[in-house]
Amino acid sequence: MCRHLAFLGEPVALGELLVEPAHGLLRQSWEPRFQTSGTVNADGFGVGWYAEGDPVPARYRRSGPIWADLSFADLARVVRSGALLAAVRGATLPGADGEAAAAPFAAGPWLFSHNGAVRGWPSSLAPLAAALPAGELLALEARTDSALVWALVLRRLRSGDAPEDALADTVREVAAAAPGSGLTLLLTDGARITATAWENSLWYLTAPDRVVVASEPYDDDRRWREVPGRTLVTATRADVTLTPLKEPSA
Repeated sequence: MCRHLAFLGEPVALGELLVEPAHGLLRQSWEPRFQTSGTVNADGFGVGWYAEGDPVPARYRRSGPIWADLSFADLARVVRSGALLAAVRGATLPGADGEAAAAPFAAGPWLFSHNGAVRGWPSSLAPLAAALPAGELLALEARTDSALVWALVLRRLRSGDAPEDALADTVREVAAAAPGSGLTLLLTDGARITATAWENSLWYLTAPDRVVVASEPYDDDRRWREVPGRTLVTATRADVTLTPLKEPSA
């Protein structure tokens, strides 16, 4: 179980969103307010951010807990960005993938993270994995449910699907193969955020200087709104749209 946050807005220091708030991602990693399962996220963390004029994001990822990384605290104080995706990780199963298993995953302009767990992993998704080209399987960053879900999303993006279709179709496909899975996903290209709420909490905030989609609010601003379950979220600086997600076909 993980927690994550995506932001678009006026450039701010990473720490203003992740470290400084009373209930920021740093605090959520050991004391969440709105999610009771998988309380401690000590199996890695990461942040990806976009620099002005460069469509390919930078990433900083580590295999340990965010609260133990003093280098990140220093980096977050000075690095500024107008778009980012960050996550703290609680592993679905024990493993040795380390930093490679920490979100955000990346390809080209995309950053991706997954909050939840695939039921019956790994056998439940064996048929979906078998449908991927061998080269894509060999290119997986980690042997985790999140990495495979990302591969399924990325296959659709590369085939020309819109981000909202890529996420919605992947969620339905995985949910049909592994009922009861948590599939709350975040995807951004630095210009828009696409997300799904599926079994795990998701909230959004709109303000004149930002739009944020996150596992839970990082402060007590009354503009935070909870996303209903089984919902697709599309967000830009100008607008947030919520669309119900249909249940997978039997």
